[in-house]
Amino acid sequence: MSGASLLLVLAVVTLIASLVVEGHSMRVGLLAATGAFGTMAVGWALYEMVSRGRIARRTALLGDLVEDDPALCFLSDADGVLHYVNCAARARFSPAPNATLADVLRDVFASSEGVLYRLYTKAQLQGSALEDITSHAEGFRVFVRAFSPGLVFWRLEPETQRPGARPRGDVPIISLGRHGAVLFMNAAARELVGQRAKRLEDVIADPPLRSGGVHLMNTAQGTRRVLVQTANSGAGRVEVTLSPIADETGGKLSVGSFDELPVPLLKVAPDGTILRANPEARRMLALDRGAGGNLAEYMEGLGRALSDWLQEAASGRGPHRSEFLRLTRADQEVFVQVTLTRIVEDGTTALVAVLNDATELKTLEAQFVQSQKMQAIGQLAGGVAHDFNNLLTAISGHCDLLLLRHDQGDPDYGDLVQINQNANRAAALVGQLLAFSRKQTMQPEVMDLRDTLSDLTHLLNRLVGEKVRLTLRHDPVLPPVRGDRRQLEQVMMNLVVNARDAMPEGGEIVVETERRVLREAMKRDRAVVTPGTYVAVRVSDEGVGIPSDKLQKVFEPFFTTKRTGEGTGLGLSTVYGIVKQTGGFIFVDSVVGQGTCFTLLFPAHEAAAELAAPEDPPPAEEHLPPSGSGVVLLVEDEAPVRAFAARALRLRGYTVIEAETAEDALDTLEDDKLSVDVFVTDVVMPGMDGPTWVRKAREKRPDTRVVFVSGYAEDAFGEGSETIPNSVFLPKPFSLSDLTETVNRQLS
Repeated sequence: MSGASLLLVLAVVTLIASLVVEGHSMRVGLLAATGAFGTMAVGWALYEMVSRGRIARRTALLGDLVEDDPALCFLSDADGVLHYVNCAARARFSPAPNATLADVLRDVFASSEGVLYRLYTKAQLQGSALEDITSHAEGFRVFVRAFSPGLVFWRLEPETQRPGARPRGDVPIISLGRHGAVLFMNAAARELVGQRAKRLEDVIADPPLRSGGVHLMNTAQGTRRVLVQTANSGAGRVEVTLSPIADETGGKLSVGSFDELPVPLLKVAPDGTILRANPEARRMLALDRGAGGNLAEYMEGLGRALSDWLQEAASGRGPHRSEFLRLTRADQEVFVQVTLTRIVEDGTTALVAVLNDATELKTLEAQFVQSQKMQAIGQLAGGVAHDFNNLLTAISGHCDLLLLRHDQGDPDYGDLVQINQNANRAAALVGQLLAFSRKQTMQPEVMDLRDTLSDLTHLLNRLVGEKVRLTLRHDPVLPPVRGDRRQLEQVMMNLVVNARDAMPEGGEIVVETERRVLREAMKRDRAVVTPGTYVAVRVSDEGVGIPSDKLQKVFEPFFTTKRTGEGTGLGLSTVYGIVKQTGGFIFVDSVVGQGTCFTLLFPAHEAAAELAAPEDPPPAEEHLPPSGSGVVLLVEDEAPVRAFAARALRLRGYTVIEAETAEDALDTLEDDKLSVDVFVTDVVMPGMDGPTWVRKAREKRPDTRVVFVSGYAEDAFGEGSETIPNSVFLPKPFSLSDLTETVNRQLS
């Protein structure tokens, strides 16, 4: 019922009610309502008449425009009732009067109502909608335009009408639903199979399907081999393209669809000579139409000679095993999965190679391998750093003990100072290993990178030399960041030195800072940067650049493009470790011959007020008493470190009880009469670790203070572990004064 009819009914109802109701005022009100409803009904009827006329004129105008369009064109109302069908659509469907578009397209789309509703809803929101839809054996580009609620334009362009499209009618195609149910078979597939199959097992004799693989197919003439290509068409549907292969008993590669199949196919000789390539394969390999050549010219990475693999397949030994190869294209890195099938034509053996793009798969595999490799090397670096820190603690510690017995006038004093300084240099190198493994002890603070870089400018200018100009450009509004100042200075020095080395003839290095706000997640180089505010630092040079094949390796440890003796390959891996430990990201862009740009993104620190707060005055220098008092239980599995620490503490006047393991320490504490003021213990030890035995010991001695020492970073306690009260951490290597001052503070 239209709006005008409804209003007219209401007018009649109120009129009848006014005749039977009692009371003058009520009757007058109902008559007034009758007049109002009648007026509204007349106005609505006029509006509908004008609207119908406008729709009719628009329908006639649009109909004239699309009548001879080779695409299928329809005009309908919002409910899908057809007002107009152009010549091409009438010839194909011959729709009945007042038919709906969903009924007409029911044989084209498996779920025509759902497809049309989705597109109409999208067109209402956006004004129009365009979508490519695969339907059984043919595809359509569907365009929808909603002119008004009463007029919707639909245009279905078959993919065979688009430029460069291939006819699909001769290619056997099957549409599968969930669990292998056959939803549709085109005429070529029905003719090949000889029946209307219901399940995949009725067609394929050796499931499951392998896209790009060779399968045995049940046909009207018996079992034969086919190439299979699958594609998801949405809603759980899979479209399967079948291409029969000639038997080895003779015959040619008789499929006329070799060039029409949407699958990259090559026909190669056993020696690798490319005999034929379909258009898809030519596009993938970047082959000219007349180009031939050998397969080895376009692929690599098998690990053995490609000709051996081809000869093996041609002789019938394992031809169906797929191999992953890398294309030798210079413009981009592409990996392909290649499956070989042996055929015989006129007594001559040849191979059909089916190519599948496996770039995404190999990228995921590379990400996994890289993460495993970085994790393994990180663990190795952390372990090496731990052992070196123990050695350096013993070296520098015993050197401190010797310095106590020598004054500056002693001939040996200078040698001891050299030992001490070189031990500190070695400790800095170990710090780089810990930075790479992300286990370096951080001392984070809130800072303004502009101030940090300004303080570093003098040193950077000395590093770059006279041939290179260093330019700093800062964003006037730069939020603060939170990180370790010493580590970030190391990052900048490494990047600037690398930029200098890339410009042997001189040039300009530009260091820029800016505030960057990401409204949505940024995906780049296998990393996802979450939305938020960041401080970006760019270090760019005008150097020789980095080749594209080496660009993704620059952050790997021990990888360097410098000559032997000029670099260790740890610089950029250290930078990577520090940036990641700070919670940031680092990306690199480079053009050979033009230069390189490293971009660092650090999360902006939200509590900006902390930066403006006045700095605390530096603590007054502590003057330790010449001797201390108290009992120290020293637990250290490294004998040289334990010997130095014990002597250092005894020199300060402390009573020291030594234990080699945590178990020995707990046995010692079984004596209730023994009074211990502080535990000094290593964190990582054979058997029970430091935090575990301390927790057990403090069950009976809850007030005992603790000094943990370790060659690892402070996170050696384990992420998420419970903090031990009244404890401090002292990283190795530590000096005599570091140890005694820490113990003194714990006892004071």
